[in-house]
Parts: sequence; C-alpha cells; structure tokens
Amino acid sequence: MLAKKGQLMLLLAACVSIAGCSGSNGDASGNGNNSKNANTGDQGKKQEEEAALPMINGKYDPPVTITTVKKIATPTTFKNGETADDNVHYKWAEEKLGIKIENLWSVVNTSDAYNTKLKLMLSSNEKLPDVVFAAGEVAQMLIDSGKFREVGPLFDQYASESWKQAMNEAPTAWYEFTRDGKRYGIPNLDYDYNNDPVLWVRKDWMEKLGLPEPVTIDDYEKMLDAFKNNDPDGNGKADTYGTAVGLKDSYGNMFSLSWVFGAYGSLPEMWLEQADGKLGYGSVQPQIKEGLAKLKDWVQKGYIPMEAGIWDQGKAGSFMSAGKAGSFTGPFWSEAWPMGDMNVNNPQAELTTFKLPTGPDGKTMHYGSHPYTGALLINKDMEHPEIFFTYANYLFDHVVNPEAGSEYEHGWAEGYDWAKVDGEVTYDLNKVPGGGVRVFFYSLLDGGPRIPSLNVSALVKVAANGKAETPYEKIWSGFVPPIELESATDVWNQRDTRFKNAYTGGSTETMKLKWDYLRKLELKTFSDIIFGDKPVDSFDDFVTEWKSQGGDRITEEVNEWYTSVAGK
Repeated sequence: MLAKKGQLMLLLAACVSIAGCSGSNGDASGNGNNSKNANTGDQGKKQEEEAALPMINGKYDPPVTITTVKKIATPTTFKNGETADDNVHYKWAEEKLGIKIENLWSVVNTSDAYNTKLKLMLSSNEKLPDVVFAAGEVAQMLIDSGKFREVGPLFDQYASESWKQAMNEAPTAWYEFTRDGKRYGIPNLDYDYNNDPVLWVRKDWMEKLGLPEPVTIDDYEKMLDAFKNNDPDGNGKADTYGTAVGLKDSYGNMFSLSWVFGAYGSLPEMWLEQADGKLGYGSVQPQIKEGLAKLKDWVQKGYIPMEAGIWDQGKAGSFMSAGKAGSFTGPFWSEAWPMGDMNVNNPQAELTTFKLPTGPDGKTMHYGSHPYTGALLINKDMEHPEIFFTYANYLFDHVVNPEAGSEYEHGWAEGYDWAKVDGEVTYDLNKVPGGGVRVFFYSLLDGGPRIPSLNVSALVKVAANGKAETPYEKIWSGFVPPIELESATDVWNQRDTRFKNAYTGGSTETMKLKWDYLRKLELKTFSDIIFGDKPVDSFDDFVTEWKSQGGDRITEEVNEWYTSVAGK
C-alpha cells in the first residue's frame, strides 16, 4: 500500500535523525528508540546527531553519493544520447532525493559479462561498490568473501512499511542469502508467477481441425496427433509437429515439458518436499519414469522433433513461430519471446492459451518461479547504508504502484516509458516519440521495485473487468498485447498446482565436487531414453548411480540447510 503524504514526512523526519551505520561491529544504528541507543547516554546521542546526514524536504543537502556497478540489457536500453552513467533516472535521483548514483563500471550483459566482471573484481581485490545486485553462485561468492555486511537488521530498521509488505509476500526469499541465521542479501523482488508456464496453442489450427480444449494429457495427445498428421497448415505436406520444445540444457525449466512429469507426480531438476517432510531431488523420484515413457512415445510418434534434444528455447520458439509446430510450453509472455516473429512469418496465425493438462488420475504439478531475481548486497565499508534505503523506500512508497494524480501516475518519465500523443496517453513504446525505453531497468533495484502479487493480479483484473481502473493496471494493460491478459489468467487459475524449488542455497560441499558430473549424467540419461535407444527401465540404473556417486550425501546436505533456514 502506498504511503500517504503525512506518512512520507514522518519517514523523512526519521531519516534526518538516523546515525551513521558503518561501525566496526557491523550494527545498524537507530533513531534513538531502540534498546542500544536507550543506554548510550547523552554522549551517544550527540555522536548520532553529528553523524546524521542532513536532509531538507526529503532530499539530502548537500547531495550524497552511492556507488554501484551496472548491467545493461542491450545497447538500445537508452535514448537521447544517454548512457548508464548519465540518464534520466540518475538525474531524477539527484534532483528528487539528493542522491548521486555513480557506476564503478557498466557492461552490456552478453555472454554473462556482468557476472564475469563481478568475479574479476573480487579475485583481483578491486574496490567494491556500496550496493551491488548479484544472483546465483556469484551472490554466494560475494557473501562468502566477507566484504558485505549483514543486512537483516538494516532492513528491519530502515525499510518502509510498503517495502516490508512487499517482502512479506515472499518470506522464503531470504533463505538463499542467510548464513547461520543472519541475512546478508536483500532479496531483489520480482513479480510472482512471472515465469510460470502455460500451454500455448495455434488457435487457427485448432479451429480448422475441430479440436477441443486439451484438459487432460490424453486430450493433449490427441491434439498432438492431429497437428502432426492432419495437415493443419494446409500445404499438403507432412511437415508439421505437435509441439516445439528445447531440451538441450534442461528438462525442468519454464520452457520445457516438465509438466508432463508433473502429471505423474514429480518435477525434474527441483528439490521438492516429500511425504516425510524432507527434501528430495525430483529427477530421481520413481514417478519420473512414467514421464520419460510418455515423452519417448511422443518422439517415436513424431509429435516432438528429434532435434528438440539439441535445441534451446530460442530455437524451439523460432520453430513455433515459423509455423512448424502447433503448441509450445512457456510463460504468459512467450508470444513476445521466444515466439516473437509468429505473425511476421504467418500473418493469419492466431494463438490461444490454456492451463496445463492434468495427468491420468487428475494429478498436475508444474514449475513455479520464485518471486525474486537475486539479492542486493551492501558493502561493509559503506558508511551510510541508510542512503540506499531512502532511495528504495521512495520507489516502493510512490513509484511501484502509483496513485492517481501523482507524478508517477503514467510511469517513470514522460517521453521515455510513456507519452502524450494527439492528446492521449500511450504506454506503447513504439508510439513514444523517438522510441520508448523502460526506465525501471536503470534502477539500483534490478528491474525496478516490484510487488510480487501485483503484476499478474492486475492483468487478471483487467481481463475480468474488461477495462483498467488503477494507474498500474492502465500502464501494464497499455503495453501488453491482449493475449497476455488471457495467458496471465491461465497462470492465475492454475496457481494451486505450482511448485517452487525448495532448495535455494548455494552449492553444498559435495555439490562442488560432484554436481557437474551428476547433472551431465542426468541430462544424458533423459536424452538417451527419450530420443535414443535406451529403454525406460534404464532410469533405475541412473537413480542407483546418482545416489552412489554423491547424490545421497548431497541430499543430506540439502536437508541440513533446509533445517537451518526453515526449521524443518
């Protein structure tokens, strides 16, 4: 919920009174109301007053500087000659909040360049930024370096209520960045359900062939057969397939057919809570065998191209958009990528979406994405970490879900992510004079501030009501195509059968030694069964080897971690 104006003034008043937070003991100093400050006496209060950064009307005066490093999605991220170091958002931060954002470096994030530079900074003992976004193993490396501070107490003390409410929607997000009960990374929140898959289908092919909605996996198999054998494109050639999928690197991600395994009771490549309350690795559960048998059967019948075993999702999406397949599994935004050229290649093509089909006994499980993308780490040497909270609080209080009539009602910056064209507000970047850009990508928060539940729920409401009502609904429904209102609704309606990976810790000790081998063994086994000559029963031999070659020990380590963070 957005803070009212009076609440904002109270927050800013509190910011004026805060003390410096870079003490050698790593504790976050408060505003005089906590137990520590209650015992410091007049001398301690005097020191706090001297250390506080002066603010006037919610703006640091004189301005303060916060350093970071920046990843850039593409060279076209900016407009008007702006750069990562000099852009509309950085100017806004200085003008509105008195905060100068300084990049130690920036890099276009091709071939994982951002993570590579972060690791080089750490290994060469370079000066690290005040605040840095990191994800996955790189985040774990930075935390383990000992150069970043515990952030839990800082968040508890300085984060605004609106930010805390957003974080409360994802309480397990802290687990990945926790060590011995201490939180070292602030989860960078993402939209929940953002990567949950739905079933994309060529609607025009369905209608031509008179096919019903595929509610069950048997229904879907009949659809696959029709798309393969009944010439849905009408060219008189047997050159179409039931589905396009890329399984080169994963059988368990958002673009895979992992829901087929889920129809029988497990999901590959995910740690899932088992009947005994402990975590087990989904890929070695007995139910996986039935999913392998089903996919092998579909390959043998020609529903899935043999090349799918060496395709990634980009190639699979291109195959779908080229008009060679009738269905695709992917998130609710998959029409934009990886199927972006669908109507360029096939002007008459029409897509629709459905909930993922259920299994033989009505069972269904599918991949669920975590509502965070990584963590924001704060350097131990940052003298005033409260500066970052002043910045982030403002975004969560005013920008993330703007009020009608506010300066952010239509977006971050006029002429960038919105504009008035012929007297009408447009959020279509193609209609913004000079081309539009998403300013939220400039933020210190990777991808900008996000309330996990807000995005999909807004799209669902617009779809149900037939119109947008709140500023946020108007912004998002103003630039997403109508198909995403439909697909987001399918995501929402299957939310009760989503499963998220329960293990989010870094590599365990045995993982560091054995995981690469075990992953290669898993991918090869699945590929050899589905696309090759190996019988389905060879799965049993894989499970035996997986367990004996470190899998059992890794399972123990994963559960030790789970107990430490979740008390399970």
